[in-house]
Amino acid sequence: MAPAQVTGRTLMTARWVVGHRAGTAGGRGGHVLFADGEVVVEDDRVIFVGHGFPGEVARRLDFGNAMIAPGFVDLDALSDLDTTILGFDNQPAWKKGRVWPQDYLEAGPFEMLSEDELVFQKRYAFASLLRNGITTALPIASLFYRAWGETRDEFEGAAAAAEELGLRVYLGPAYRTGNQVLVAEGQIEPWFDEARGLESLDAALAFARDVEGRAGGLVRAMLAPDRIETCTPDLLTRTAAAAREMDIPVRLHCCQSKIEYEMVLKLRGMSPPEWLESLGIFGAMTLLPHATWVSGVPGIDRPGRDLEIIRDHGATVVHCPLVSGRHGNVIRSFTRYREMGLNVAMGTDTAPPDMIMNMQVGMILARVMDGSTACRSEHYFDAATLNGADALRRPDLGRLAPGSKADLIVVDFDRPHFGQQIDPIQTLLLAGHGRDVRHVMVDGRWSMFDGVIPGVDEAADKRRAQAQFEKLIALYPVRTWGHPPVEDIFSSAYPVVRGEA
Repeated sequence: MAPAQVTGRTLMTARWVVGHRAGTAGGRGGHVLFADGEVVVEDDRVIFVGHGFPGEVARRLDFGNAMIAPGFVDLDALSDLDTTILGFDNQPAWKKGRVWPQDYLEAGPFEMLSEDELVFQKRYAFASLLRNGITTALPIASLFYRAWGETRDEFEGAAAAAEELGLRVYLGPAYRTGNQVLVAEGQIEPWFDEARGLESLDAALAFARDVEGRAGGLVRAMLAPDRIETCTPDLLTRTAAAAREMDIPVRLHCCQSKIEYEMVLKLRGMSPPEWLESLGIFGAMTLLPHATWVSGVPGIDRPGRDLEIIRDHGATVVHCPLVSGRHGNVIRSFTRYREMGLNVAMGTDTAPPDMIMNMQVGMILARVMDGSTACRSEHYFDAATLNGADALRRPDLGRLAPGSKADLIVVDFDRPHFGQQIDPIQTLLLAGHGRDVRHVMVDGRWSMFDGVIPGVDEAADKRRAQAQFEKLIALYPVRTWGHPPVEDIFSSAYPVVRGEA
């Protein structure tokens, strides 16, 4: 059953309300804090933010020592069982099943999960996104355990799950014309099957045309070519042309690893951003996770204008600090990107999909890079709200103002770990967690209230997800170089002692 739609006017109050004021001459403006503020919602829209609403209301909700804020916009939202966590203490990637060996490719890659399992993963992940205060999500999943790309059937299931749970999504199955292949120990080469990839693109385009605007606009379309080194020019130019025709976002993982950067240089004679520019790929809604490996950073001994190219074409850098930091990567730096005029929005891209934790990690890394005054809490909060909405060209998202969509979260500041409290955004960035989100409204519906998502059995879903995850782990030897047993692929922090049979 779908979460309940709010009928009639509902007035909500809290110790803090993050409202929004427009800028001069129609500019974006910015967030403002209303102490002991009010938010009034009618149907799917916010109609008032501030103090002293003069009209009649059908109901009142007082959330007490809490913050009502716009929901987070996640441009690289995990919709998977997160296999990146297996690489946390298990490297290098080519030894640990993160790159297909040649013999696995030649034998014929296969789907390691059933269609039903894939649909379940999306629904399970969507519920987790809501629990962490994410109200707009562009899903991302791994293709390592897939036969090739994602399928229309699983994304039909994803659209149904988003509508049922009440999550605003932009959906598009990932597709590619190539892959990285391990041809010898430590030697990774590109491999392409363009015909297969273009068929996947056609299927993705058909899905996009069918899904755009579904569920009253809650479900929208995007195009998701997988990673830049797995794409051929024809795939990317067709993608860009279709995106312009349909006016939908394109997300392409770009400048996310040294291997990728050097592979594109070798194949195309240009850096990833230079190649995209030469193909005329950039558009108003081009989203590029992760932009950690660009010209001029340590490890890329090559001058260039990578960041300037991204900026000058109006593309958005999707910053995913938690997953990058886990593997020793960082953008150099968040402050520099902002100051040079890049739009930097946020993604989670790992488990847990905790946007608050991502903001905290990002802020810590930025200050390590550039000093304690390099960035402030509001810079990251903007990235998780306004900047993501700007990337999607959605001035009705990422803010609470009259006319905006009723996408909001309530953060409970009475939880004991918060301790003493100051400014609510600074308090959130100091001590908050995704689990501090108590209520979530999307499009005027309570998708989660008092920590409960209607129709979701959290404990049962967690057990099922763990069983599927263990199934994937058991299949790792099939696609790992040399096909070692699982215990040789993944180490344990300490020796595991099991009881005798």
